[in-house]
Amino acid sequence: MFTYKSTLTAFFLSFFIYSSYFEIDNYFFNTIFAIMGIVLLLELSKKELFMSGFFISLLWFWWIGYSFIHYELSFLIPLVLLGIGFVYGILFYFIGLSKNIFYKIGYIFLLSFINPFSFNWFKIELAFVNSYFGTSKIEFLIILLAVALFLRYKNKYKKESIGLLFVTFCVLYFYNFFNTPNIKEPEINIKKYNTQINQDKKWNRSYKQTIIKDNLLAIENAIDNNKDLIILPETAFPLVLNKTQEINTKLLELSYRIAIVTGSLYAKDGLLYNSTYFYSNGKVEVAHKVVLVPFGESVPFPEKIRNLINDIFYNGAKDYETAKNPTTFSIHGIKFRNAICYEATTDEVYKDLDTPYVIAISNNAWFTPSIQPTLQKLLMKYYKKKYNLYYLNVSNY
Repeated sequence: MFTYKSTLTAFFLSFFIYSSYFEIDNYFFNTIFAIMGIVLLLELSKKELFMSGFFISLLWFWWIGYSFIHYELSFLIPLVLLGIGFVYGILFYFIGLSKNIFYKIGYIFLLSFINPFSFNWFKIELAFVNSYFGTSKIEFLIILLAVALFLRYKNKYKKESIGLLFVTFCVLYFYNFFNTPNIKEPEINIKKYNTQINQDKKWNRSYKQTIIKDNLLAIENAIDNNKDLIILPETAFPLVLNKTQEINTKLLELSYRIAIVTGSLYAKDGLLYNSTYFYSNGKVEVAHKVVLVPFGESVPFPEKIRNLINDIFYNGAKDYETAKNPTTFSIHGIKFRNAICYEATTDEVYKDLDTPYVIAISNNAWFTPSIQPTLQKLLMKYYKKKYNLYYLNVSNY
């Protein structure tokens, strides 16, 4: 079951994350290792595939346990990680149900659409995001087919197989080269106010006034520097902003001098939203989050089970509410699609998209220090290619 091949497979298909994290990205090695990872997936036994899936999920998602520390549920971390590893181990095990190589590539391609518990951050094709090839589904399928044909016919038609593989990779390289998004930055003067506030301090009442003061000072400084827009991170104001009249009034006053985009909570009729506030010319527009983080902002189970989990582990807290559709802000005549953290890496937030510009605000303090911000950045690069986008990403950590 545990073999060096299963370990190598996990290493090859996770290398791109850690090379990016340590800022040693190399397109050649990222490309070669991703292809070698696919080759091994097509050659491993069922038991080896299970272990590969288990190790890959840990290398990609070990940081998930961090959030449980902030809920004082650290004892759950080993169980959560084992559960995640088991789920992905089973998913990878199914690759080996048939020895037919075309069944295998069909299942691997299907696996790129499967999102356990609505968590969509595992995409095998993401291994090519910083490579010579693209990350679209059709490009991924072509890579799988080319590798499968090479493996099947390399002994009988060695030269032809190598030639086909070489030509296919050349075509994919040039296709990716000429289809890389090249959107110009928006022609307005923008201040991106990234913060470094630990999660254990962010919602601590004793730090709240300091955080508010620093935010307002950053806005004043942006005004002094003749900025047209300032963007603050997700929940930059750690409170229910629409119920905090003094701060809301202050932001409305400042908005006559600069446009302001900031994250905060929003409450209405007993419901709570994770939202983006847009202040401009004495008016405010609010965009609620469309896609919630599974197990972070919502429990993706039927109501009775969801309520039971919330009662046991989250002191009876309710899930956040969501908007039905994403929001687009118009700032100085330029449209910006709003995206809050996790939803920036989902297809739902790009529904009916009519602009290449996306304001994506995040709070990565839940999971730092870890590779989570790096993985999120790589996923945003994936969606940038998919939808031809230009991101303005502002984050806490």
